[in-house]
Amino acid sequence: MISRIRGRIEQIETNFAVVDVGAFGVNVFLPPAQLRHYQPGQAVALFTFLHLREQELALFGFESEEELQLFQVLLGVAGVGPRLALNILSHLTPDALRLAVANDEPALLTRVPGIGVKNARKILFYLKDKIAPAELDAAGIARISEEDAEVIDALTTLGYSVVEAQRAVQRLPAEAQGVEERLRAALTQLAP
Repeated sequence: MISRIRGRIEQIETNFAVVDVGAFGVNVFLPPAQLRHYQPGQAVALFTFLHLREQELALFGFESEEELQLFQVLLGVAGVGPRLALNILSHLTPDALRLAVANDEPALLTRVPGIGVKNARKILFYLKDKIAPAELDAAGIARISEEDAEVIDALTTLGYSVVEAQRAVQRLPAEAQGVEERLRAALTQLAP
């Protein structure tokens, strides 16, 4: 129905932005990690999904088509509604989600608030058939090391989101060896 929206951010709320589209403003629900990067007055172009319920219309927006497609695939999982799917994409990058599916690692999904081990396994089982192995190879995803998993755990315990922690780990220099040294280097990157 509404596949894209282009306009200016008029207002930012907790979990949505009001996008000024000509003569009217549209509430667009966005992953909180993306929402933090926007400022009022900023021009945006978003790929959208219109979710219809009996008494509500909700528009969900994403910066890339890949995120939109993953959102739609997640909606196919029993028990995963649009808010939980949005929460998953806010805490995990598309690459991290593919990594969890490729390596059957429910621990990555359990870091998302609202997902327990049972739901994580159900989501991974469902996504196995929906995300083709060829896509995983094309993304160049390597299995996460135990050290990096510990660093990500430590960073999320300190209050950083899984996405922030994963990005910090991906940017670590090759010289940083051992969990403590890698954690220090990651914290240095994340410091303002």
